[in-house]
Amino acid sequence: MAPKSYMRVENVTKKFGPFTAVNGVDLDVYPGEVHALLGDNGAGKSTLIKILSGVHQPTSGTIYMEEVERSFRSPRDASAAGIGTVYQDLAINQLMSVTRNFFMGRELTSTLGKLRMDEMDQIAHDEMLKIGIDFSDPSQAVGTMSGGQRQTLAIARAIYFGAKVLILDEPTSALGQKQQMEVLKTIKRVRARGDIAIIFITHNEIHSRLIADR
Repeated sequence: MAPKSYMRVENVTKKFGPFTAVNGVDLDVYPGEVHALLGDNGAGKSTLIKILSGVHQPTSGTIYMEEVERSFRSPRDASAAGIGTVYQDLAINQLMSVTRNFFMGRELTSTLGKLRMDEMDQIAHDEMLKIGIDFSDPSQAVGTMSGGQRQTLAIARAIYFGAKVLILDEPTSALGQKQQMEVLKTIKRVRARGDIAIIFITHNEIHSRLIADR
């Protein structure tokens, strides 16, 4: 039996006044696959990301999650449906620790409101280890990590908090070649889990060919 798509996009269009930013997009995304969206700046990739992530609502068209029609009115709606988006800016505070960034806004606390730091440290360590980063000190500042490691942190965070569809917005841009390869290896490890669908947004055709199934 063929696997069911985690996300299906049918004829999605987005207009801003007379300007059409996205026109009639169709997309099926399956677990255990990397689906690349390749295009130059201005091609509508960012707008499509924001539609799928609940930032913008489409002018027309339909989005299905696991065969159920969905309408995202906010990023919170999209996140609750299992969409995790890692933007280029990563939403990371470089002065804060790995653990505090991992749980940013979703910290574990005791009944008295005290942070359960030991538990959070262990979770952050274990989740990053699953996709290839082993760090000895979860209290280290994120600013001391490489760009590739910071990408891995953002990806691990999205997965831990329930992403079934992982949207990666230009994850290799502004990185050196070694760090780019680190990120591509991380994406391959996530794909190998078999339970997460990945949308890989890029303008780099070489990276698209290296990583994408479709």
